[in-house]
Parts: sequence; structure tokens; C-alpha cells
Amino acid sequence: MNRVDSQNSSDASTQPQPGNGRMTLLLIAGIPVIVVLAASWMWYFVANGQLDLVGALGTSNRGQLVQPPRQAAEAGWQNAQGEAFAAGNDAKWTLVIPQRGGSCDVACEKRLYEVRQIHMALGKELGRAERLMITDAPLDTVALTVEALSDQRPLPEDFAAYVEREQRGMTLWHTPESSFAEMFPEYADYPDSWYVMDPAGWVMMRYDQSVSYKDVISDLKFLMKNSNG
Repeated sequence: MNRVDSQNSSDASTQPQPGNGRMTLLLIAGIPVIVVLAASWMWYFVANGQLDLVGALGTSNRGQLVQPPRQAAEAGWQNAQGEAFAAGNDAKWTLVIPQRGGSCDVACEKRLYEVRQIHMALGKELGRAERLMITDAPLDTVALTVEALSDQRPLPEDFAAYVEREQRGMTLWHTPESSFAEMFPEYADYPDSWYVMDPAGWVMMRYDQSVSYKDVISDLKFLMKNSNG
């Protein structure tokens, strides 16, 4: 009899208790909420320059980290149709080429060409990136003022034809002069600058001609590999 009671007692002690099951489900359900809150808290301090996350964790980037990152959706960008810029739902990285004034001269065309070549060189990651040009001039006044293209292809008749033929897929945006200066303050001293914007619309990295072609591609692939975007 004692043996039976002992066995029943042992079986009862191994039975899952209803309260324990509910607690486990609550913990499992709460994990995503905790992760989202923690990520939001961390990004708030990163965006406000109060936390150097990249410096703390380390990075292999060769570009200049923009600290704090700058939100494009708050900068008053508009396309030719007057639509305001908003970070897309396609979660793409964006190569941003700023250009002050309406004349796309030799330096401007060279940057557009080089950034396009970098984009093309991403290989299998090509579809995870896009390009845009942002200018403080009215978009319908931008003119191509070069005598030859960097790749020696025939010269298009105007800037619109150039974008259609040589920069297929690149979008054009306008921003007020004051916003341009706030968004790209480095441009005044380094007019060969261009930037990387993450899928959430944060301009977070700057490059210029001091960084080699191979190093830029290495950086971009590193960013894409170590992100969900």
C-alpha cells in the first residue's frame, strides 16, 4: 500500500501545474514586447547622440559615421510631383548624392557615375539598395553641363535624358537651401560627399573620394549582412 501511495505521490509531483503553464505563456508572449521596447529605448539615445553604439560594439566601416544620424523624412524633401519623402516599405538601403545648385557639372556627373558603379558592384545585394539625388535647386531647372560622360558614352541632350539612360532607377528630390545645409553640413567643405541612408530613412554614413571603391563596397556589404534591412 505504501508503495502505491509513494508512486501516486511521485506521479503527482511530476504533473505540470496549471499556474506554471500560464506563467510560461506570459513570459513567452512578453519577450517580443521587451525586445521592441529595449530597441526603441536604445535607438532613441543613438538618434540623440547620447549613445555611441557603433563605437561601443566596434565596426569595420571606412566611411565617416554621421553622429547623430539625420532623418530624411523630417527634412522637407519633395519629388517632382510635390510628394513628400517617406521611408519606403521595401526596406532598402539608399545611396544619397547631394548636389547644390542646378548645374550638374563634371564633378557632379563623376559622383553620379561612381555611385552608380558602386551600386552595380554589390552583386547579389544589388536589389537591397537604391540611389537618389537630392538638390536645393528646382528639379525642372537641373541641367547637365558637361562636354563628355565619365564612361565616354554619347552625351544626352539634357539632364532628364541623362537620368533616364545613364542613371536608370535613380530618383530625384528637392529640398530647401536651409534644409540642405542642415542635412549635409559636410558638403560645404567636401563637395564630393555622398551618403548612405538606412531603410528607416536615417542618413548615417558619409563617403568621399578619399575612401577607395573597394572599401566602400566592403562597408555596404557589411552593413547589409549585419542588418535585417
